[in-house]
Amino acid sequence: MSTPSEEPAWKQRAVERSIQSAKVRAEQRVQRFLDAAQVIITEKGSTDFTVQEVVDRSRQSLRSFYLHFDGKHELLLALFEDALARAADQIRAAAVGHRKPLAKLKTAVQLLFELSRPDPNAQRPLFTDFAPQLLVSHPAEVKVAHAPLLTLFTELLAESEEAGELRQGANPHRMAALVMQTVMFNAQSSGAPDDEGAHPISADEIWEFCANGFAKH
Repeated sequence: MSTPSEEPAWKQRAVERSIQSAKVRAEQRVQRFLDAAQVIITEKGSTDFTVQEVVDRSRQSLRSFYLHFDGKHELLLALFEDALARAADQIRAAAVGHRKPLAKLKTAVQLLFELSRPDPNAQRPLFTDFAPQLLVSHPAEVKVAHAPLLTLFTELLAESEEAGELRQGANPHRMAALVMQTVMFNAQSSGAPDDEGAHPISADEIWEFCANGFAKH
């Protein structure tokens, strides 16, 4: 039996249903803005668009946009975070296909390298235009955006440590950050040949280099 100060159970249920319904509608509106922005980016091959263009393409209101985003920067950040989260899911799914922890890690490193390389046949302005600017102006936001990837690589390195495959004293979390930075930086700069005019760095080479830093010999 409830006390006079407590809300009746029926009222609590009604309020919870109302909140849940509002949340679902808000998520749907946000997704429509994201989808519209992605289509515009793909069509233009750049992030040079206006909020009004996104609003018009999504067939929603400007007021609704600003209820969910502070502006264009926050919209681009949401798209960037979503792309990195999907990349983490793709890498995780590929790594699961291997039984040995170090084999999972190798697959993850090589796939991250391939996904991070510039693709002349695919325009990805979120990564070629927006991400470099974001790194300089909003490093904390970059860190948050990369969190799913960092979590994944930390888990894979911790699993390798438990299997006795890492060198003594290796810290999975710190190693994960170092590996990610090494892989992504080299991948993004691999399109330009070195001074010797040799072939660009390969996924196999980047794995060998990283593995020499953390794997037990």
